[in-house]
Amino acid sequence: MNLRASLFKVPGKRLNKGWWLLKVRGVTEDQNQRLGTFAETSASGERVRAYVPRPLPPNPPLDLPQLMSVYERATTAVGRLDSVATILPSTPLFLYMYVRKEALLSSQIEGTQSSLSDLLLYENDEPPTVELDDVTEVSNYVAAIEHGVERLRGGFPLSLRLIREMHEIILRSGRGATKQPGEFRRSQNWIGGTRPGNALFVPPPPNHLDECLAAFERFLHTDETDLSPLIRAGLAHVQFETIHPFLDGNGRLGRLLITLILVEARVLREPILYLSLFLKSRRDDYYRLLQEVRQAGAWEAWMEFFLTGVAETAEQAFETARDLLAMFEAHREQIETLGRSAPSALRVHEFMQARPMVTIQTLAGAINTSFPTASSALEKLADLKIVRETTGKQRDRVYVYSDYLALLERGTEPLSR
Repeated sequence: MNLRASLFKVPGKRLNKGWWLLKVRGVTEDQNQRLGTFAETSASGERVRAYVPRPLPPNPPLDLPQLMSVYERATTAVGRLDSVATILPSTPLFLYMYVRKEALLSSQIEGTQSSLSDLLLYENDEPPTVELDDVTEVSNYVAAIEHGVERLRGGFPLSLRLIREMHEIILRSGRGATKQPGEFRRSQNWIGGTRPGNALFVPPPPNHLDECLAAFERFLHTDETDLSPLIRAGLAHVQFETIHPFLDGNGRLGRLLITLILVEARVLREPILYLSLFLKSRRDDYYRLLQEVRQAGAWEAWMEFFLTGVAETAEQAFETARDLLAMFEAHREQIETLGRSAPSALRVHEFMQARPMVTIQTLAGAINTSFPTASSALEKLADLKIVRETTGKQRDRVYVYSDYLALLERGTEPLSR
């Protein structure tokens, strides 16, 4: 199937580009059909107008030929990224760290100040350098990703039930634990502003949630939209953020939803496409374009941005995987020069490809060796400058695979408050 046909499966359908020309500052009559309705509701003692979106897909349909160039780039990049499973010696090693990087970035967009090092310290039962709640939120997100993918692989459909399950995991501890984990909201929320009356956006009232979510789930399940999984993922993300069905955690779940749609559609064999770094770096554009969809039906502008993010993210992830391969091989060659110490050092090096921050005690137990042997192997790797001891202490020392962590930490600096 060619790329045009993969965007939509209606060969011969005539598309009038002028008819769907977007005018963000002047909504046309046709474009107005894409806009939702407003329902008056009460929130915090104020009467406000809440937005109720129309069901997906947009009507009039997307002007898909307008998106062809960026769609081609995104499709090519995702296909090449999917092939990474065939070139990495152990895909789970890459996934282990890449999923954690995504969890960190997605949580940072919501305001956490955690770092990748903090998360790894937490997972090694070591105290992190920031508030424990920040690291707990990131750790919960990792667990939600893993749960969602495992359920899909077990044949469970991407559904409202699965979304609630993941939400319960994301908010099971930390600051969100009091925000009805796993339950759709029963009260009015709003986005931006200090109160409902000056909010940037007010999502659907609680009494409209059932109809909005039922339509959303039908869109996730139906094959009748004739849209490719990439296009469906971009549409679904905006719709989920617009419905904003939970009291907290909507952003994190909405970003995770993109990857799950592609995994369920088997566009990706592994959950290795995450847009949080792109959205973090372009967050002003991101929020503006979400609003333009709601205010002007500007779906094409959003989809161009989204597909650009998919392309850039997939290209960067592929390059990261290639860099990791080259780094692992170079370090393996260094270790092989150690003579009789090489076998134990190679075992430690292999383990630290999955766990780039370890204590001697944890390492010894994990690879079933003695404390002195594990300590000696780490010291050999430190002499080669492959690992670095981070505490400066004589006891309870923590070693980090420096170059590996530095490569993955690109772009993970916490956002300013």
